[in-house]
Amino acid sequence: MTDMTENLRNIAFVSHGGAGKTSLAEVMLFNAGIINRLGRVEDGNTVMDFEPEELKRNTSVSSGFHQFKRGEEVISLIDTPGDQNFFSDTKSCMQAADGIVVLIDAVDGVKVQTEMAWDFAEEFNLPCIIFINKMDRERADFFRTFKDAADCFKPKPIILQLPIGTEADFKGVVDLIRMKAYTYNSDGKATQGDIPSDMQELVEKEREALVENIAEVDDDLLERYLDGETLSDDNIITGLRKGVLSRAIVPVLCGSATSNIGIDLLSDTIVKCMPSPVDRGVITGTDSEGKNEIKQSPDPNAPFSGFVFKTVADPYAGRLSIFRIVSGTLGSDGTFYNANKNSKERFTQLLRLAGKEQKPITEAGPGSIVAVAKLKDTTTGDTLCDEANKIKFKCADPLPPVISFAIEPKSKDDEDKIFTSLSKLLEEDIALKLTRNSETKEILLSGRGQVHIETVIEKLKRKFNVKVNLNTPKVPYKETIKKKVRVQGKHKKQSGGHGQYGDCWIRIEPLPRGKGFEFVNSIVGGSIPKTYIPAVEKGIVEASQKGVLVGFPCVDFRVILDDGSYHAVDSSEMAFKIAGSIAFKKAVEEANPVLLEPIMKVSITTPDEYMGDIMGDLNSRRGRVLGMDNKGKNQIINATVPMAEFLTYAPDIKSMTGGRGMFSMEFSHYDEVPAQISQKLIEEIKKGNRSRLSVHSSQFFQP
Repeated sequence: MTDMTENLRNIAFVSHGGAGKTSLAEVMLFNAGIINRLGRVEDGNTVMDFEPEELKRNTSVSSGFHQFKRGEEVISLIDTPGDQNFFSDTKSCMQAADGIVVLIDAVDGVKVQTEMAWDFAEEFNLPCIIFINKMDRERADFFRTFKDAADCFKPKPIILQLPIGTEADFKGVVDLIRMKAYTYNSDGKATQGDIPSDMQELVEKEREALVENIAEVDDDLLERYLDGETLSDDNIITGLRKGVLSRAIVPVLCGSATSNIGIDLLSDTIVKCMPSPVDRGVITGTDSEGKNEIKQSPDPNAPFSGFVFKTVADPYAGRLSIFRIVSGTLGSDGTFYNANKNSKERFTQLLRLAGKEQKPITEAGPGSIVAVAKLKDTTTGDTLCDEANKIKFKCADPLPPVISFAIEPKSKDDEDKIFTSLSKLLEEDIALKLTRNSETKEILLSGRGQVHIETVIEKLKRKFNVKVNLNTPKVPYKETIKKKVRVQGKHKKQSGGHGQYGDCWIRIEPLPRGKGFEFVNSIVGGSIPKTYIPAVEKGIVEASQKGVLVGFPCVDFRVILDDGSYHAVDSSEMAFKIAGSIAFKKAVEEANPVLLEPIMKVSITTPDEYMGDIMGDLNSRRGRVLGMDNKGKNQIINATVPMAEFLTYAPDIKSMTGGRGMFSMEFSHYDEVPAQISQKLIEEIKKGNRSRLSVHSSQFFQP
């Protein structure tokens, strides 16, 4: 088992959407003989993309898994989504990898999702290889793309290969370590030969730079290099591996996945330079209380431990939990302990994922990515371990949602099933949030983008036969006051027998934004008995739930009860509650009531060339720019924007930036709606056309 762990390479393919990750996985499996024909993403027949939602959109919406042998080593592939709608799955699955291959489109260069994946790699301390793909496409440019990567990324990318030919004439690569040229025929078969004469000078220059960069990461190699010694190819490979494992350098290779050029050399580089679970070493967790650190090494003879990084919901097979084994060895069935849920779990079959297939296996050791079905309590992020040796591993938090829709069932039957079905999909996709807005009474489904939500609705129908309508959520406006007033609230009714009498005087005054409601009892001399004062407050609180403008909750005000009168026989708690309500309504009408709207804090990441469009659009949405930061070739704009103006922002930013921009959003505060907009809004609401706006999450809008 130790040999198996040392020979294992868990590799995640990451990039912006469309860079060719699924095509690369397909051609690697083809070269290894796992599949006998090459599928195409455009034709919907690749091994890694098999969900109907993926075939419909020609893009990965969920990470795929497969393995193949390269010599003695086993390369375990994780093909992650590149679309920002599904990038939370990418982040989650990268935790299970030991190294990543970052694909960059030779035409389009580095895009924003590629930079985000690079940040995740840094967060998880994952060694990287860069593969510049699509070298055979029109306008492909290796050196421009390399410069793009060098400008954006640290640690330092270094050129390991040079392309032979450009665009349609691209036919192979030069290996700068072996100093050999590899040209490929139409079947992807390589022929080794001499370096083309017209490339000799460039190759020697880049070879010298490569050797110098590699020598700098190893003191012994550097000393020998500076002494003028010629380093052997094996010395250079050893230094390269050391530099990659320590994240000091990032080798850059090139090729074409769809033409099968350079893919065999990439596989060899993964084997030679990427870490095994043994190379990655210990993974740190904590004890069950989360107080003390525990270091767990990839020892097959140690007590079992692992973490669940992905869950798949299946209406027939039940919940499928995908996890990475950190230590110990699992057999084909048995029990383990869920450290997060404090429960025992039993499994009857251990599975390895191979595209859409789930293959039973007899055992698996450290580093293995495996799955089991029908665990009763386990969900994504949980740690599984030996009950006598409890440990918890921290899993990455999902990316925050940026858009929400109000959902309503299409039929009574769907209403009964909607929550149970959606809860299963929430187990599968931790980037989703399901909440209820207590003010608008709507059920809100929040996610990473409109396509993300639409995909979930399609799955809901396909997997559970539940149909729902999507609506834009209502904006949770509020009301407040702007000046101090003093009024009387008097309730007097005589109808034979005992009457009703309650009389109170209140002062009402505005509070700073966000302070809510305060009630102050300033009664002296017993003008209102103490037993009736809580009833006055209750009447005010209940009345404040529907303001006088258009019925939104009234907030940020103080009420001071300073006088009143009572009747020894006719006064009651109910009478004083009604009096309090009357006083509140009268006071608010005189205190210059205004409408408040939720303001969102947004962070927008965009390439430089779209800055003008983004800024102009923000101004049109009544946005206020707080500041800007540089990040590589991108700009980050921090601003506050009224939620009511962010209805279409997720699709709009995609349109404005060609899919290269992204944003995050969270609730900031409530602020007064400008007078001219407020008047129009009040008229529309009174007519029954209450505006619907996209909201981030109802948790921010509780009264």
